[in-house]
Amino acid sequence: MRPDLRAPATCLPVVIADARIVAGGRAILDGVSLSFAAGAPTALIGPNGAGKTTLLRAAMGLLPLTSGRITWGGLDTAPPERRAILFQRPVMLRRSVAGNIAYALGAAGVPRSQHAARIDELLELVGLDGFAEQPARRLSGGEQQRLALARALARDPALLFLDEPTASLDPAATKSIEDIVRDVAARGVKVVISTHDLGQARRLGGHVVLLNRGRVVEDSRAEPFFVKPATEEARRFIAGELLV
Repeated sequence: MRPDLRAPATCLPVVIADARIVAGGRAILDGVSLSFAAGAPTALIGPNGAGKTTLLRAAMGLLPLTSGRITWGGLDTAPPERRAILFQRPVMLRRSVAGNIAYALGAAGVPRSQHAARIDELLELVGLDGFAEQPARRLSGGEQQRLALARALARDPALLFLDEPTASLDPAATKSIEDIVRDVAARGVKVVISTHDLGQARRLGGHVVLLNRGRVVEDSRAEPFFVKPATEEARRFIAGELLV
C-alpha cells in the first residue's frame, strides 16, 4: 500500500439489511441491520458467541446469508480485492517475510515488476523493516500479526476487517497493532475491528456496535456509547456484567 494512497471507497458503504444466518437450528445472526461507511474505525464488541466473527465473514462475502441482503457500494457484488480480512490466528506460509507478502501481491494481481517496491513499503508500514529475509514462522506472535496485516494490505483494500487481531498479544504488541490500525484508517481505509477489549474499542472506535445473541443491541458513536449507553444491556456489558 503506497504511503500516499487514499483508498477509493468503491465497496462502501456496506449495507447489511435484516441479515440472518442459521446453522444447526440456531440463529447465529438474527435480523442484523447495519452499515459500514467511510470514516473512522468501527468496533464490534460483545460476549463470546455474540456473532461478531460471523458478521465479519458475511460482510466480507465469505458466508452466505440464510435470509436478508448485503450490498457493497450499492451493488449486490463487489470485487473481493477491494476488501480484506485478518483472522485472529493467521497462518504463516513456509516462506520468508518477503515471500509471504510477495504471495499476497501475486494473488492480488500486482505485476511482479512492482513487488520489490511494494514489499518495502508494506514492511515499513507495519514496522518490519529489515525482516524481509527472515523465515515468517520464526517471528514472534506480534511480528507475525503485523506481517499478516501487511499481507492483507497488499490488496490495497478500501475495507479492512480485523477479527480479534490482538487477542493473544502482550500490551506492547497490542499497541503496535493499534498504531498500524490508526495509520491505515488515516490513509482512507475503512477498518471494522471485532474486539473483546473495551479499552481498545474506546481507543480505536469512532463507532461502536454491541452484539449479543446474534442481534444488534446498540449501534452508536463511541463517545456517547461509553459515557451514556442507550440500553440496559450495553450499560451492563460496559460494567463487566455477563450478558445472557
